[in-house]
Amino acid sequence: MSTTGAERASYFERTGEHRYKPTAHAGGAWSPDEVHFSPLGGLVVHALDRHLADRPGDAALARISFDILGRIALDECEITVETVRPGRTIELLEATVVTGGRPVVRARAWLLASQDTAAVADTPFEPMPGPDELEPWRMADAWHGGYISSIDVRRTPPVRKGRTSAWISTRTDLVAGEPSSALASYVALVDTANGIAVQQDPARWMFPNLDLTIHLHRHPRGPWTGLDTTVTFGPTGHGVTSTVLHDLTGPVGHAEQILTVRPQPGT
Repeated sequence: MSTTGAERASYFERTGEHRYKPTAHAGGAWSPDEVHFSPLGGLVVHALDRHLADRPGDAALARISFDILGRIALDECEITVETVRPGRTIELLEATVVTGGRPVVRARAWLLASQDTAAVADTPFEPMPGPDELEPWRMADAWHGGYISSIDVRRTPPVRKGRTSAWISTRTDLVAGEPSSALASYVALVDTANGIAVQQDPARWMFPNLDLTIHLHRHPRGPWTGLDTTVTFGPTGHGVTSTVLHDLTGPVGHAEQILTVRPQPGT
């Protein structure tokens, strides 16, 4: 999957100041000529990190919401970042991903100033069983694509359709030859949630997500992304994937994805 030094595999290669080319490892699960959104989400956070690199202060990303505007071809993209609402304690950034001359993703990120609230920190959500307690799951038996082949998945056996938890990790770099923050590397695996607790066989039903919204009450630490996921299909072609996000020390936030549910052509 990946090696050491200059030969390490990556999801993207930089081709310009704001331009990136996906590798085969970024290939999508629904179509091999599309980018899987999971590593692209991490790439957007990587671009936000670069935008903020020289900023003073200790603002931290508390929410990022991605809107997927259409098919994301496995092709070179450009990511631009602008500050929509500057501020010392609250700041709003917007990133746009353009492929083939058209926007394919828009993302908005709220940053909040950090302060010490350790005395009142609490959550009702229990930690997940660690990845060493779970058996590896060959996700490639259910899904295809370069991204799926690049990840290590440890999943609890589902007790019913649409409900499970899993740990995801990868030894594939986000951008070739560039260090990535713990947050960017973590986010690069979150979109996998929609494929671990499926309601229906993806060979018969399509249920791609149109968005991904992540709320964080603390910043995660790697190398594992924990997904405690529930998938609900409604009666009129809509669905929701809801996930409690974890790292190895416990819950870190939540993720939500809206789904368009429809039969596969010809079924």
